[in-house]
Amino acid sequence: MTIGGMGSPQNLLGSRYHILRELGRGGFGYTYLAEDVNRFNELCVLKEFFPQVNDDGALQKAKQLFEREADVLYQLNHPQIPRFRELLRVQARGHGRLFLVQDYVEGPTYQELLETRLQAGNRFAEPEVIQLLQKLLPVLSYLHGIGVIHRDIAPDNLILRNLDGLPVLIDFGGVKQLVTAVQQQVGAGGPPTRLGKVGYAPEEQLESGQVSPSADLYALAVTALVLLTGQGPDDLYDRYNKRWRWQEAVSLSPRLTKVLDRMLAPRVGDRYSSAAAVTQALTYPDTYAVSEYAAGSGQSERTVAVAPGAGTVPPSTMVAPPARQPRQPRQSAKSPVTGGCVQALLGLLLLIGSVGLVWWIASRWNPNESILLPEGDVPGEAQPDTPANSEFSAAEQARKTALRQRRDTLQVEERYLVRVTDQLFYSQYPDRQQQPLSNSPADEPLRAEWDGIANEVLDVLEDNLSAAARQRLDSYTESDREQWREQVNQRYVSSRALYDLTDAKFAYLYPQAAAQDFINQPIGQIWHGIAADRVQSILDGERLAEIQFGQGEFSQSLRDRLPPGEGRIYTLNLAAGQLLRLNLQAPADTTRLSLYVPSPDAEVPFLLEDAGDRTWAGQLPQSGYYEIVVVSTQGRSLDYALDISADNVTTTPETPEAPPEDKD
Repeated sequence: MTIGGMGSPQNLLGSRYHILRELGRGGFGYTYLAEDVNRFNELCVLKEFFPQVNDDGALQKAKQLFEREADVLYQLNHPQIPRFRELLRVQARGHGRLFLVQDYVEGPTYQELLETRLQAGNRFAEPEVIQLLQKLLPVLSYLHGIGVIHRDIAPDNLILRNLDGLPVLIDFGGVKQLVTAVQQQVGAGGPPTRLGKVGYAPEEQLESGQVSPSADLYALAVTALVLLTGQGPDDLYDRYNKRWRWQEAVSLSPRLTKVLDRMLAPRVGDRYSSAAAVTQALTYPDTYAVSEYAAGSGQSERTVAVAPGAGTVPPSTMVAPPARQPRQPRQSAKSPVTGGCVQALLGLLLLIGSVGLVWWIASRWNPNESILLPEGDVPGEAQPDTPANSEFSAAEQARKTALRQRRDTLQVEERYLVRVTDQLFYSQYPDRQQQPLSNSPADEPLRAEWDGIANEVLDVLEDNLSAAARQRLDSYTESDREQWREQVNQRYVSSRALYDLTDAKFAYLYPQAAAQDFINQPIGQIWHGIAADRVQSILDGERLAEIQFGQGEFSQSLRDRLPPGEGRIYTLNLAAGQLLRLNLQAPADTTRLSLYVPSPDAEVPFLLEDAGDRTWAGQLPQSGYYEIVVVSTQGRSLDYALDISADNVTTTPETPEAPPEDKD
């Protein structure tokens, strides 16, 4: 093999590089594997560039541009980035050739790994992809911190290094940018080199060449989804409607789903502002992960509202079940804090304690009005014509104005939005609890993150709460829970079942908060809003169905579909001593199943509660209305079938004289 007419591969290139073989070729030139004879025959990679120039003068200018611009690449010094050794200039047959020399990374690309798995019928699992993200995000933080954007992240530009098992980032798009710069500056013909791969790069990068750290984060999210699904970007993206539909191909935990969705936001301002912010979002464990409800675990637990007062039982439950040790790390509201939950409680107390430290700024800085209120003013009382804070940029003022207008449209109290956003912001940035946000330019990136979180809250409220529920936020109390208990009891539904539906949705939206004593925190008001809407849906029969057996029938098979975080209640009026059998047909680790007795007591508070088991059979201890509750723990819509059979069924079971009541 010869290299562009340069002679036998036995010849040394630049008096030191022995070419072994061609590794590949692309729009910018050829790539070779070589040995560096001056460094004990170390393997290295040579990239040869062919700028489209027409004469020797243009070629000389191209060389100057490469030498000047490539210097940026030489400054990179990170163990997960191949080291750039030199820009090699070689004369051959009267023509100058340019080679970029860098270290060789031995190992397969993630594209090769994926293809191998697909041949065996496998894909990358969620824990593997999370680990990949956690190992790559610090690399991007380093690059972005020195002003370098990769521009071309994709599975074939990531290598799993054999030496230590770390992912290595190769083929910087900045190298291709040099080619484009040469073409533009020397007036070369032909189409410019595309910066970024179609499907992986965001639209603003492909259409205008504009790049920011969020462009790399976007491409990294696409890469993660390709590894998780085994499908290409074109299969996961609806270009007609300009939306990602990857959730039809794979079901992920709510936490990773939320992180990837934000990384893939169409608008730059809606994405994470930095790789560090993505790392922070992934740091918190998804305590509502599906794996907690593994089939056959033999354990069950639920997360419900906590009444005021540590360790007290809310009067809206049917009866206080005996104290039990919950599975870690989730904390059941029906038992005192024990064991490993102390750590979570201490973290929450620290958050609460920080409120006092930051209140002076919270009472003066109005994120939604884009002003720093004068001493004595209170957020929410600023007039619309209050002058904007001159220390904020025009873009920030416009962003805050849009945020205020959206809040007004959704009829969400300003004070409440500030409180709940503060809670979420400082839980993501605990190091800032002692350094409250100010209106200084140095805090502008964090103020942008605060505004982003506020917009995320409004997204949740707009998509998941009715207008009536939104208007009540910051005013729900224990008396509302008592009223809801009485209302659902009239439909033979207990507050346990009501809370199952509420908890499922709340935990899908805020898994970290759902694992803690949230009910009296600002975010707990969202739980109340969800509960208020669930009560109405139960009364309307939307989420409630009574199962009745016809003459001569002994079983029924029910089929339904649940959106993410949703659930359904089924009631059956049965007699003591009957044999009941349940079989829930759904993919493993996708549902929780509960079976509640008509009148719970200390000995039999329930037959199933939040169980990962999908089958149950036994003799019923009481007569009355039993409740079967199915909730989804999926990040996408779930189809299921519920088979119910009972022995000695009668067509007219004895009806209770009055609906059951929850017991204090």
